[in-house]
Amino acid sequence: MDQPQWSMRDARNKLSTVVEAARKGASQIVTRHGKPTVMVLPASEYARLCPKPPPKGRRSIVEHLRGRGKFKFEGAALKQRDLP
Repeated sequence: MDQPQWSMRDARNKLSTVVEAARKGASQIVTRHGKPTVMVLPASEYARLCPKPPPKGRRSIVEHLRGRGKFKFEGAALKQRDLP
């Protein structure tokens, strides 16, 4: 099934229609100059795709390694990166 596509102009002019369609479960693609640029999707689908934060009290791998004392992280600060 092809997902509905909206030009940027049409999506802006009919935003409530785009959002309502996404809310009902049909992800909407917004194009710019004919190329897919962004997607409007239901919040439930977004929650499914995004990783959950670690449970309270659990440390990230960077924090774990820093706490062991065997690794020295110097120079640029390490940042947690978003995973696809």
